Amino acid sequence: MSYSDFILDDLKDRFQLNFIEDKQLFPEIPDYEVPMELTTILREFVPLALAIDTEKARSELIVAPLLAKLKLSLKEISLFSGIEFNVDAEAGLSDRCDFIISKSREQYRLDAPILVMVEAKNDNIKKGIAQCGAEMIAAQRFNAEKNNEIKTVYGCVTTGSLWRFLKLTGKNFHIDTIEYHIQIPEKIMAIIALIAVG
Repeated sequence: MSYSDFILDDLKDRFQLNFIEDKQLFPEIPDYEVPMELTTILREFVPLALAIDTEKARSELIVAPLLAKLKLSLKEISLFSGIEFNVDAEAGLSDRCDFIISKSREQYRLDAPILVMVEAKNDNIKKGIAQCGAEMIAAQRFNAEKNNEIKTVYGCVTTGSLWRFLKLTGKNFHIDTIEYHIQIPEKIMAIIALIAVG
């Protein structure tokens, strides 16, 4: 079993998570100025990614540019894409992850604490929630093993055009009631920046 094999029932039953689905995770989002280069990239790349309509195109043409630009503006985080994240194979917590954001300046190795797991899906946000949730549990365990526990690990499932945030605090697994659209990238970037510096 790997991250992509998880369904929501697995998260609840195997890891005894309490699902909280009725709260907006970020009721107040600070202002964030999207760099002009990213605005131009998104204006050009989003229609192309949506026309190609594959998970890979959405990941490479929308998600990666946004996260890379955010990493370059926030020097205190590191960004990883497509790396193996094998924490507990017996529990199914192993496989390759789309994107990992860590609160560490080290870019040549993944270090704790991991803050955000970002999972890109072609069109199925609900299936992505289970996969991202499993990755978040792995991040929680990874942080604990490195003696760098943080209270909350965040996740995000995105189709490139829609972004839904998740939060794991202890056994409480929050699924945001709001989906953010790529047409308002300042909201998405503001949320991730808020998590990173918070």
